[in-house]
Amino acid sequence: MSQSVDRALTLLGSLGDGPVTLEQAATSIGVHKSTALRLLRTLEEHGFVHRLSDRRYRLGGRVLSLAQRALQEIDVRQVAAPHLAALNDRCGCTVQLAVLQDDEVLYLDELPGRWPLDAGRPARIGWRSPASGTAIGRVLLAGLPEDGRTGDGLSADLAEVRRRGWAAESADHREAVTCVAAPVAGSDGRAVAACAISAPADRVSPAELVRLVPELLCTAEAISLAYGGSPTPRWCENRCGARPAVRASRT
Repeated sequence: MSQSVDRALTLLGSLGDGPVTLEQAATSIGVHKSTALRLLRTLEEHGFVHRLSDRRYRLGGRVLSLAQRALQEIDVRQVAAPHLAALNDRCGCTVQLAVLQDDEVLYLDELPGRWPLDAGRPARIGWRSPASGTAIGRVLLAGLPEDGRTGDGLSADLAEVRRRGWAAESADHREAVTCVAAPVAGSDGRAVAACAISAPADRVSPAELVRLVPELLCTAEAISLAYGGSPTPRWCENRCGARPAVRASRT
């Protein structure tokens, strides 16, 4: 490894703990202050470091920009896959992953349960449906900023979904299924996707499915952490095995 590159990356890592003086920067990489200054000036020219008025140095805006782009390029379906498979094994119901696109739910993945939702139909991957009519859609709508939501009549329901952290299938949905859904959060805390547990209403009652909500929330939390989100009170190491240190987007 190039010594200069190694020192620059080590220096950037130390800035992640907060602003440092030139002397502190030099100490962190074990070099003379003149060497540290050259590195800092080069990083500053490229926007990776910003010099404060008190002559300390902090991370620059370029770092934040690149981090955001990296987060956006992570395939949430790939990140979620092992966690969805584990949930599917534990609960035996159909498990789904979806995102919101143009006020519709776009299904990214579906793992069938022991009771098919609709005999003979293929997996719902790639399907679209109105967001307001499904639990997974209402979870995604509830995660939007206030000015990004549609349908004034949904406001009270979405506020409750956001407060509770999960949604149950709406009574007017045309399919005879029961469903509970929870959001997958990104680095900014907003929902980037949602996962759901579904089953035929004649095989699994709404009350039985609600009892699986803790499993669902732990799975959503595990995916959120792997995707780069921050831990929340829903995190449950005993159920899903997720740990805050294991975040794919921050390695």
